[in-house]
Amino acid sequence: MAIKPSDMTPVVDLTRGKGAGPFRWRRPLYVDLLPPCNEACPAGENVQAWLGLAQAGKYREAWEVLVRDNPLPAVHGRVCYHPCESACNRGELDAPVSIHAVERFLGDLASEKGWPLKIEGAPSGKRILVIGAGPCGLSAAYHLARLGHMVEIREAGPLPGGMTHFGIPAYRLPRAELLREIGRIEAMGVRILTDHKVEDVLGEKREGGFDAVFIAIGAGIGKHVAIPARDAVRVLDAVSLLHNVTTGEAPRIGRRVVVYGGGNTAMDTARTVKRLGAEEALIVYRRDRAHMPAHAFEADEAIAEGVKIKWLTTIKEIIGPDLTVEMMELDAKGRPHPTGRFETLKADAIVLALGQESESSFLRQVPGIEFAADGAVTVGADMMTGHPGIFAGGDMVPGEQSVTVSVGHGKRAARTIDAWLRGKRLERPPRHPLVGFGMLHLPVYSDADPSLEKTLALAERLSGFEEVVSGLGEKEARYESRRCLSCGNCFECDICYAACPEDAIQKLGPGRRYRFDYDKCTGCAVCFGECPCHAIEMLPEPRAE
Repeated sequence: MAIKPSDMTPVVDLTRGKGAGPFRWRRPLYVDLLPPCNEACPAGENVQAWLGLAQAGKYREAWEVLVRDNPLPAVHGRVCYHPCESACNRGELDAPVSIHAVERFLGDLASEKGWPLKIEGAPSGKRILVIGAGPCGLSAAYHLARLGHMVEIREAGPLPGGMTHFGIPAYRLPRAELLREIGRIEAMGVRILTDHKVEDVLGEKREGGFDAVFIAIGAGIGKHVAIPARDAVRVLDAVSLLHNVTTGEAPRIGRRVVVYGGGNTAMDTARTVKRLGAEEALIVYRRDRAHMPAHAFEADEAIAEGVKIKWLTTIKEIIGPDLTVEMMELDAKGRPHPTGRFETLKADAIVLALGQESESSFLRQVPGIEFAADGAVTVGADMMTGHPGIFAGGDMVPGEQSVTVSVGHGKRAARTIDAWLRGKRLERPPRHPLVGFGMLHLPVYSDADPSLEKTLALAERLSGFEEVVSGLGEKEARYESRRCLSCGNCFECDICYAACPEDAIQKLGPGRRYRFDYDKCTGCAVCFGECPCHAIEMLPEPRAE
């Protein structure tokens, strides 16, 4: 009886007696499991695959595997919060693989070499309108073009990129790198029409002869909160401030600036106002550091640049340059509560960094489209709204908001739109089981410390918006990719081949892995115990029917 991977019941107890010849009670089987980096990537990248190619020096092949899922690797290598690294099994051994740094290296190398993005599908004759040229819209347009469709993006702003262009400071993402990757998408035939605000979706769909519409306008409106104010100092919102800095219209902010909020945008804003000349940038946040929405490294970088953070504090009133703030305390569930203790702070400007929302009111005239309580557009599992042929994704739909999540939405939407245009339903194949650190059979020592990206000296950062992190060179990027443990998938290390006492493992040649000769195999499980990445399972011996 043939054994199918879906029927596998792993046997991992190596303390039992060995089988022998016809009395073998278990047999080894090569398997492919899901590495945690792949599982954690919101863009659905096959991280392990392109790392494997990079470690072999096959950089173009690695980049081509990477861009099958994400057309903006140079961008993501700089701005993604790399949840893949938080999930990396190597973190249990010494330190996670610096996946983002290798991704950035490949993206920058592609720009340097001029590698083009490929179109794989035959021309379909279908036309799709994408509204919004942010990361979600760009991703959807790329994947749709890759599948053979004609795509046009209509963008309200003067340049493509959305919040990656107007919301992320240049010290994190140089605009030249962003525009180079967008240019590759345009070179595929995707047309990007800027300074074109869509207000009548169905009208533009009809007049343009589009077969489907994908809406990805993001969440570019800063949220506000009602704070009693008399003769208030200048109150700005973070989204507008970051946008104006990018366009060269930075506002006058004075010497002392308070940033109200605790997310990543608050950290970016505080670091930006320091570069604009503020002597003091103070973040006021109502919870503690353990409960802040900003990533820890964002706060660390802000503090390193002289930003101060006042935890457990909320603004109650603004009278001129005086801010009345109240001290908060957290309950057992981490929720803040007022204490009745107050103090006064001084500020020349206050910047509200309380989150973003989408300006989606123009969609209320489209029959069938529904909205969540916060104004986000609701979509189904196929990313379609309640109006047939109108899809939406990215920051404007409910869920986590990030550049990488948005790019993943764009890919998923493109594939479901493609299936819908073809009269089919997208079926997702079952995922392989996840491989955890405890399943690996690794040496007890490690001598492969991670590569460190060089950073701009602190004294030089605040004089402008020069990029802070410089990335890895070819030598360091290749070394870093070699730190990958290839969790759950064979990388042809030959350990099983060398360890088998019965010569029951046959090498099939480079890239073809191995095969078990079950006429020789005794089921001793030495191969299983020696395989460092758990690419072998021990299964019960099948019974003859």
